[in-house]
Amino acid sequence: MAKVYHMDDRSQSIQTSLVAKMLTLFDAAGFGEMIRPGDVVAIKVHMGEFNNTAYIRPVYVTALVEKIRSLGGDPMVVDTTTLPYWPFTSRSTALDYLNTVARNGFTHAALGCPIVIADGYIGTDDVRIDLPEGFILKEQYIGTGIALADAMIALSHFKGHPMGTFGGAIKNIGVGCASKRGKFNLHLGKHPRYGLNARHWMPERCLKEECPQYQVCLHLCPSGAIEHTPETILFHRERCVGCLACVGVVTMCGVAFLPDDYFDVTAAAIADSALAAVKAVGEGRVGYINLALDISPWCDCVNYSDRPIVPNLGLFASWDPVALDSACLQKAKESAGMPGSLAATKGAMDPGAPKFSACGSFLGVSEEIQPNVGQRIGLGTREFELVEVPAAEDPTPFLCTQVPAGAKLGKLFVKKGDLIPSDGFQREDQVEIEEMR
Repeated sequence: MAKVYHMDDRSQSIQTSLVAKMLTLFDAAGFGEMIRPGDVVAIKVHMGEFNNTAYIRPVYVTALVEKIRSLGGDPMVVDTTTLPYWPFTSRSTALDYLNTVARNGFTHAALGCPIVIADGYIGTDDVRIDLPEGFILKEQYIGTGIALADAMIALSHFKGHPMGTFGGAIKNIGVGCASKRGKFNLHLGKHPRYGLNARHWMPERCLKEECPQYQVCLHLCPSGAIEHTPETILFHRERCVGCLACVGVVTMCGVAFLPDDYFDVTAAAIADSALAAVKAVGEGRVGYINLALDISPWCDCVNYSDRPIVPNLGLFASWDPVALDSACLQKAKESAGMPGSLAATKGAMDPGAPKFSACGSFLGVSEEIQPNVGQRIGLGTREFELVEVPAAEDPTPFLCTQVPAGAKLGKLFVKKGDLIPSDGFQREDQVEIEEMR
């Protein structure tokens, strides 16, 4: 049974601020024990899609950078390039990625350490990991910048996810540590049964020029698998690599259907890929923190953020990603849905209803697949003990300065000398406030 450390999201003081609680959980879980002086420590975080607003705020990452540096570690914030996923890409190259996340507030200056796109400019800088124990993946490719780190903290935003049904610690390292080559693998590119190349294709449904997406569709596929002719729309299966750039177009318009069980098997592959990431960095060298806040129905990789489907569940930490995500899933299931959210639309408002199968998935795919596969392959256990962690009593470690206001400002007030006008401010001596009430 794995321990999962938990603190709620309520704050009434500096030591109960959410940033302070994250650092308190770091200490409660004992993550500092794995960081030796001089260790390069990767902080794996999703820094948000263009125009997404639910991603983890940079202040959490900055505080974690400071914590790791105080322990003698050499921190770097890491992520990897993405598949296109959408017709208009914003993180598919390292250049695009850095431009996007700078807009979201993530820069070297803001975080206090470098941002490393761990799989290189286009996503082919990686390390191959053997996965004989994998459920479906028997090998995986992890970004070199992550695989060569001495230790890693996976700081994850817990929320829904259209492919994995939910996204937490398993998804953060399973998808986020995989190179672009690894993402083709885990998204089942070229798989004879589950890959997009095996999907049903119905060109007779294409509306051609009458479709509002027609001009986009003409230039949709980077591998030339989709071809428009004057008569029809062709699908060259042998050219399809499964980059997903077309999913939001030809799938939504009804020309293509995804292969049976595509989302289910992808969720399983995410767990396989997570194990590869752990093997790359090293057993006992990865700690996990989930921020179950702003729990949107879909991932931070979507270019918008819907209303949260459940209220904030708090902050969680564990050495075990399967136990950690299982605890978050349980808390979400026990929670009532958020009024007016997708949970209400999908009929998942009652405590006890699976929130992510209803709201995260297109097709009601089970939210249990990721943790069940993770347990099957040895990534972790679903059995957990939830440990409620009290807030720190001493606020000193969380202060921005330990110099009291009197000591800092007193001499400045004297030196400036005219903070208060000599004849006072121009104000009414008394007002009739009652009528304003």
